[in-house]
Amino acid sequence: MRDDFAAFILSNGRPNNIKTLRALKKGNYTGNWYIICDDLDVTLPEYKKKFKDRVIVFDKRAIAAKIDTGINDNEDMRAIVYARNACFDIAKQLGLTYFLELDDDYTSFDARYISKGKKDKLKVRKIKNLDNVFEAIIKFLDTSGALSVAIAQAGDYIGGIDGRFYKKGLARKCMNTFFCRTDNRFWWSGKQNEDVSTYTHLGNKGKLFFTYTKICIIQAATQQTTGGMTEVYLEKGGYNKPFSSVIFSPQAVKVAMMNTSHKRIHHKINWNLCTPKIINERYKKNKK
Repeated sequence: MRDDFAAFILSNGRPNNIKTLRALKKGNYTGNWYIICDDLDVTLPEYKKKFKDRVIVFDKRAIAAKIDTGINDNEDMRAIVYARNACFDIAKQLGLTYFLELDDDYTSFDARYISKGKKDKLKVRKIKNLDNVFEAIIKFLDTSGALSVAIAQAGDYIGGIDGRFYKKGLARKCMNTFFCRTDNRFWWSGKQNEDVSTYTHLGNKGKLFFTYTKICIIQAATQQTTGGMTEVYLEKGGYNKPFSSVIFSPQAVKVAMMNTSHKRIHHKINWNLCTPKIINERYKKNKK
């Protein structure tokens, strides 16, 4: 793996349960990696004891002063948006050209493919060559001019081959995993749901964010794992999270019920109102 790239695992309160590190190893990732923690994490000594110089600590209050959380309650700083924004500074300090932001709860990196038969099916296989996958996405990041490129989440494939997500190849959203260029900085906004708020708000200004739909991460269900942001979501009843994105893109985002086994409200995006479109040349005015 190239030496001007590193995987950043953003973690809080889970020094003994960083599933993502094991997932990277299972995928035979050979590149640099670091665990990003904030200076207010009470479990920071445990991180340092276990991972030593692989732990990089940022000043949470200093980065908080630079971002728009979208709400007035800035005393409660239990949110990943601070670490997301700090990663650009950390990457610059490390002399990196590229970096990848990862949450700490991934169990594997998978590839999806269509199995042909009497009835085509969307199937899965574990990725064993993450170096090659990451190199390819970095190349696309450069050639596309995107601010960030993500890989899919398992929930994106609801409906299987008939769900249409896989066949898109590229989706305009960008969540959870973020490939970035250090010299192409942008700022995440919103205390919660910062990924949705950012790709809708900046997308509305013509900035590009993508998800490659044929590989994905598998992770623990939101609000089902202790540590991280779970306690915050449970305390707020899942209310603040989706509504925060409405604040940043009210023209395109609304709140709706998510019909899963764990029913909760969720953001819903009207893409016709969210991002600029490329008009087909057939609509060009005739010079005559």
